[in-house]
Amino acid sequence: MNFCPRTLLWRTFLLVAMLMLLSVLAWFAIFNNYEREPRARQLSQMLVSIANLTRTALVVARPEARRELLRELSDREGIRIYPADANDSIAALPERPFLMRVQALVRERLGPQTRLTLDRNGERALFVSFRIDDSDEGDYWLALPRERIDRFFPIEWLGWAGAALLLSLAGAWLIVARINRPLKTLAAAAGEIGRGRTPPPVAAEGPIEIATLAQAFNQMSTGLARLDHDRALILAGVSHDLRTPLTRLRMGIEMSGMDDAMRADAVADIEEMDHTIGQFLDFARADDGEAPQQTDLAALLAELAEQYRRRGATVALDAAPTPTQAVRPKALRRAVGNLIENALRHAGADQPIELSLQVAAKEIHLTVADRGPGIPAAETDRLKLPFTRLEDARTGAIGAGLGLAIVDRIARSHDGRLDLLPRDGGHGLAARIVLPRR
Repeated sequence: MNFCPRTLLWRTFLLVAMLMLLSVLAWFAIFNNYEREPRARQLSQMLVSIANLTRTALVVARPEARRELLRELSDREGIRIYPADANDSIAALPERPFLMRVQALVRERLGPQTRLTLDRNGERALFVSFRIDDSDEGDYWLALPRERIDRFFPIEWLGWAGAALLLSLAGAWLIVARINRPLKTLAAAAGEIGRGRTPPPVAAEGPIEIATLAQAFNQMSTGLARLDHDRALILAGVSHDLRTPLTRLRMGIEMSGMDDAMRADAVADIEEMDHTIGQFLDFARADDGEAPQQTDLAALLAELAEQYRRRGATVALDAAPTPTQAVRPKALRRAVGNLIENALRHAGADQPIELSLQVAAKEIHLTVADRGPGIPAAETDRLKLPFTRLEDARTGAIGAGLGLAIVDRIARSHDGRLDLLPRDGGHGLAARIVLPRR
């Protein structure tokens, strides 16, 4: 399982947070290293001073007064003195840089025979050995509380450090969010273009690089909208101008004296040309500026099925009642109609067409299935492009090759997609419009 976030906002924030944490740890390490030497010198100086003062006090005190002196040192200063014994159980000093440095400094002042330990005969304290005289019998242990070497770390420091870290992370979040906001706006606008719509201009604000990107995107969006408008205008104009002479031509053929077979062939050719011109118009107008409205999809499919039944087609409908959805009904009707026309052309009018409506967890499937030659899986994406036909797989194909392109464009304008799937049994095509549930 991949736990790495995918959004730029979270990735950048986590990267900044990680860098801040590493910076804090680095500064703590630097502080610890620089603070170790002064603290080691301070502690070693204290140990040397206490050892020298204790030795001097023991030397100058009367022998009968030494016991009282040791008791007073223990009660007032927490300092205990023990005579060294050869049978003492001495634990080795832990290999910590701070303690090793303290031991080295103490030995420089008290002599190389000086020993330090934290455990003597099971008693835990800071023990330092010293001599009253040069004889081995003059060895003593000076015991100080462990608190003398333990570093006190005020708990409130953690609170202040946590507060500073949270404020820094909040600032990092605001900075990253400010950078990410125009990028999200650009991504949303690019998605609108991908769905065949023209988004409003993106505000050119923020850092100069992002503002420049927004300006370039606005210029691109404006250019694409102008090209799309010009293309639609040209197609609509050409299609309209062609239909008038086609109407006159059909009337002339009907009134001519040619035989019935030739007349039927000529009329069929004219109707095919008129159908192609209709596809040009459909592709040019896209959604025709239609606003979405709540629509009963089951009723829409039932009306389409009945319309084609009246024309002699065999259309089976399987549409369960579903809640109304916000769609553009005219555009969606045109898309399903194109799929039915496509099925009738390639499967034949005598073959049944199956029209179905299914509701999944988050999707709605509108499927038109036929028993025609089908489409190879490798060609499905190419056939969604305008003016593309599959000549050798679905034979007898005529038209401009715009039917599937129109359906795909309408599906994407609804935030959906067009799937071209093989039917069960390996014979036929299931053209499915997939819409998100609203």
